[in-house]
Amino acid sequence: MSEPPAILLTGVGKRYDIVSCFASLTQTIAADPNPLAPAQYAAQLRVAVPAIADPAYVPALQQLCAEHRVGAVLPLTDLDIEVLAQAREQGLLPMALVPSSQVARRTYDKYEAHQLLGELGLPSPPTVLPEDDLDAVRYPVMVKPRKGSGARSIHRADNAAAARFFIDYVEEPVMVQWAMGGPELSIDCLGDAQGRCLNAIPRTMLESRGGESIKGTVVRDEELIELGRRVMEALQVRGPATIQVFRDPEIGVAITDVNTRFGGAFPGPAYAAHAGRTYPELIVRLAAGEQIEPHVGEFEEGLTFSRYYWQLQLDRDLAPTGREIVPGGPPSPGGAPQRLRTAP
Repeated sequence: MSEPPAILLTGVGKRYDIVSCFASLTQTIAADPNPLAPAQYAAQLRVAVPAIADPAYVPALQQLCAEHRVGAVLPLTDLDIEVLAQAREQGLLPMALVPSSQVARRTYDKYEAHQLLGELGLPSPPTVLPEDDLDAVRYPVMVKPRKGSGARSIHRADNAAAARFFIDYVEEPVMVQWAMGGPELSIDCLGDAQGRCLNAIPRTMLESRGGESIKGTVVRDEELIELGRRVMEALQVRGPATIQVFRDPEIGVAITDVNTRFGGAFPGPAYAAHAGRTYPELIVRLAAGEQIEPHVGEFEEGLTFSRYYWQLQLDRDLAPTGREIVPGGPPSPGGAPQRLRTAP
């Protein structure tokens, strides 16, 4: 059996979990302009590429693809999804697992995403722009950057005066959206090269830091599973996507964000997927040209993840020393099964 093709991951940042999963399956190349991006050290090859806005960025990725028999290019950040989509449409990176450039552009702008969802008959909370009649809006609302990420500069406003204050306070284009109540959930999905949804795995968002989920539980919610499939196939998403929703007591389920990349809660679907069907495994199989049949809704529910932090020591040349603050690396929970005990 021939070796599987290599995977090229861009903008790897801190996503050591994602990079290490791919590296355990096949040759993995981490491309990031930041020499201190920790996740690059989980790959077999790390490459400092030009900045995304640099005209040399795509040619650098092309060269890596040619040199290392890359079967799929996958972004781990929002910043280059549209760039990769355009490169694929121009025949420069045919193996880029991203949506169309139009979908990439419109989902990166949250107001454009709201409009796109409405055009497709998909649920999105009532949303207006600063120039609209703010006195006619139902409050409370959230004033949110149109191109924000990591829950940056999001402010709740309980009346029109507060909304106008935050519109002026945030130094970038914003939108004004119904403040959704009820539980916040996400649906982690994967689409194939034809835009078919292969799976959709919902989870709760128990706790987030900087907009990134660090605790959550995989749940079986048929409404969300079907919504994930509908969104993926309506948008023809190739590759992973995370769809964020609220189940509001007044308006029901509505989508607040569509991220066409892996979400922060990558461990959730990785744990819940059946054997051989984690998203990295499926992506490697897709990169090898295998046709995979959709298996939407096939996963193990009730599994909870809780993310934590670790670190690398680098020498003067920014090479990992292999030294750990705990000999042998982060300790795993071994020994006898543990039972939760409540303190008296």
